[in-house]
Amino acid sequence: MPYRRTPKVQERLDAQRETIVAAATEQLADHGYSGCSVAAVAERAGVAVGSVYRHFPTKADLVVHVFRQVVTREVEAVRAASARPGEPAERVLAVFETFAQRALKAPRQAYALLAEPVDARIDAERLEFRRAFTDVVAEHVAAGVKDGALPPQDGRLTAAALVGAAAEVLIGPLTSGNAGDVAELRTFVVRALGGSDARHA
Repeated sequence: MPYRRTPKVQERLDAQRETIVAAATEQLADHGYSGCSVAAVAERAGVAVGSVYRHFPTKADLVVHVFRQVVTREVEAVRAASARPGEPAERVLAVFETFAQRALKAPRQAYALLAEPVDARIDAERLEFRRAFTDVVAEHVAAGVKDGALPPQDGRLTAAALVGAAAEVLIGPLTSGNAGDVAELRTFVVRALGGSDARHA
């Protein structure tokens, strides 16, 4: 007969998995993808390297899981910020300002999400990350066009262009610590939407 785990054994394994994921999340935030080795995660979690591999067969499996959790949290944060009352352009600005503020508080993690050299599976998750942000922005751009607050435009294309530009702008501050360029991002977003600087400043 196949071996069946008892509820207590499964509970212990689930708790260990959660500990490993939490350790990997912290390791990614502190040291980026390159520093998120299985050995480093195991040491941080206080478990054997083999225990990590029991739950995640490869480093990529572990980091993909962490990426998905982090991305979900970041998308929820910008969605909540952009849902507050305001004009469509203000809601779009809230997406980028919220993400930029959060990114600068955890620069290594944000750099890993945006630009750090990674393997193909992680890069695929990065594309999903951008698509999720694009969806949030596109929703507000489309609403602005519909009610006449923004000039006619392809909301999806505008959103994708803004997300790509914002990611590029953030790379410098995330690696240098100089946040000067982030301040200019607001003006760029407003102009790209076709809004008035004075009206939306």
